[in-house]
Amino acid sequence: MKFRSKHAFLSLVIATALGGMVVADASAQTTRSSGRSSKNSDKPEVRYPDATRAEPSTKPSSKVGKKVQKLIDEYNDEKYAELRVLADEILAAEGANAYDKSLAAQLAAQAAYNLDDNAAAKTYLQQSIEFNGLDNNGHYQSMLMLAQLQLADDELQPGLATLDRYLAETKSTKPEDLVLKGQALYQSERYQEAIPVLKQAIEATPEPKDNWVQLLMASYAETNQNAEAIALAERLAAKNPADKKAQINLSTVYAQAEQMDKAAAVLEKLRAAGQLTEEREYRQLYVTYANLDKHEADVIAVINEGLQKGVLKPDYQTYLALAQSYYYSEQIPQAIENWQKAAPLSKDGETYLNLARVLWQEGRVPEAKQAAQQALAKGLKKPEDARKIINLK
Repeated sequence: MKFRSKHAFLSLVIATALGGMVVADASAQTTRSSGRSSKNSDKPEVRYPDATRAEPSTKPSSKVGKKVQKLIDEYNDEKYAELRVLADEILAAEGANAYDKSLAAQLAAQAAYNLDDNAAAKTYLQQSIEFNGLDNNGHYQSMLMLAQLQLADDELQPGLATLDRYLAETKSTKPEDLVLKGQALYQSERYQEAIPVLKQAIEATPEPKDNWVQLLMASYAETNQNAEAIALAERLAAKNPADKKAQINLSTVYAQAEQMDKAAAVLEKLRAAGQLTEEREYRQLYVTYANLDKHEADVIAVINEGLQKGVLKPDYQTYLALAQSYYYSEQIPQAIENWQKAAPLSKDGETYLNLARVLWQEGRVPEAKQAAQQALAKGLKKPEDARKIINLK
């Protein structure tokens, strides 16, 4: 019995690719004083030089200027609950201008986020954007943060809409922004659309992050573009021959394309160099060998080495793979021994039933009947199969 594991290989890629999302700091316009700036102070970095939006005047009104200054002080002092109360007052004040309200909503969003109130944070960010009173740095950082929070809450359509507006208005080609869109498209199962966005981000970065590359590879896999995935993985592996992650990614892509011999060769080279140090790496190698004909001896060698080193856990899957490999290499006593270890760890009685059949074939009748009884006790799809063994004479 051979066991295919294309989805298991792909899950290694996706799980890494879809890591935690970092939320932008929308408080780009916040200072430790009111709106004043000294003649000698440096101008803030212009983050969006190509933005289509004309920047408005960014001065607090005289009517709520003191409240705005207090709002900034409370933000800098991390008094988030008090800040939200004051921000709501400014948002409701008749004398507050667009800048006052935009800044109040922006800082209230940061406060709400820090208080784990994402729903309120999103509402405040929408208000900040609608009031349209901040400079481009603050305005678009608010828009980016809103997109991030929407996507983090699985609001994929609104999140992509906000992100598309952000990219269209800022003309941003920052790799981090493009990857955010690529990830959102991937999560929306729009894999073909994600590919050019992710490619653009990766090609614009001298050393792209590993999870960016994995996300692109996963997108290729979902669209059955194995040749493109392999070409990318081979290029990165050749560029970084000492990078274990790049080599394992290459093996994963080969396996996804069902080029198991190449996948095994990459991992075997790492094993020979002593670079396989994690359970998932040993498991990936022995599963790869298990998908190749006449490689039972390699499966056995890899598993036993992993167990001896304490890297592989002596669990159901490990014992089952050993049992199968011993059986197909006609090492029946060793196969029985490992089925006996695997069967108690199984969720049902099917493994006990297989054990009973092999024991019966070997003439170990009492043991076969006992294993069949244990199979019944654990539950079977076809309990009559176990009863046949129990009733045989």
